[in-house]
Amino acid sequence: MDVILKLQGLLGVEPKINEVPNIMSISLGNPGQVIHPGVTYGRWHAWDGKPLAKKPLFYQGVDNETADVLTGISDDIQKICAALKKLDGQYNTSQVQTVMEWYMSSYSSSISDASSLKTAMNTNSAYEGLCHPMKEEQGGYVPDFQFRYLSEDVPTGLCFSRGVGELLGVKTPTIDKVLIWSQEKLKKEFIKDGKMNIAADIKDTRAPQAFGVTSKDQLCKFLKIKKEAACCGFC
Repeated sequence: MDVILKLQGLLGVEPKINEVPNIMSISLGNPGQVIHPGVTYGRWHAWDGKPLAKKPLFYQGVDNETADVLTGISDDIQKICAALKKLDGQYNTSQVQTVMEWYMSSYSSSISDASSLKTAMNTNSAYEGLCHPMKEEQGGYVPDFQFRYLSEDVPTGLCFSRGVGELLGVKTPTIDKVLIWSQEKLKKEFIKDGKMNIAADIKDTRAPQAFGVTSKDQLCKFLKIKKEAACCGFC
């Protein structure tokens, strides 16, 4: 804590340094892995390939289906947190917020309707007017799938969470759906036959499998998790 206070003194009031209990608080708690690939998938997974006359809004264009995708990714991540907690009751994942919790903690003063995730994103004045990344083509606009919303947030964020989930035996149906669609758009292979360690481009990600971590025991050792012994039945 003394080190953090000294660093804060050097920086001034902003940016504020927050202490986190472990690396999972940062990696699983990364909101970009939920929002950017999720909104992109929601808007474009059923696209017919025809150019649009104007650029669609990114945050303010979120519909109910897309909000459900975001919630699904967020729920998958919360299940991973629960699995870590089950292994070690002292492992702290309390700073890994749901996507709605993150929006409200970050933008509550900018949101005029917080009745749902969709309305919170639609009415967040901080992101007013921001559009999907697009390219001009054939006299209109087409999505730029090589923009960082997929090209960075998928391999560095979503792949990490999916990889941890796989090692813990956690099913992540929404992450899988978005990841499989995204890798096709990126012309990459991050997951193959439901597994990450055999995918051709896993080395280009931050998934544990890219660094040779391919079992629950290896993951626990890396995270310094003390697995709780199974109950003997007489507790």
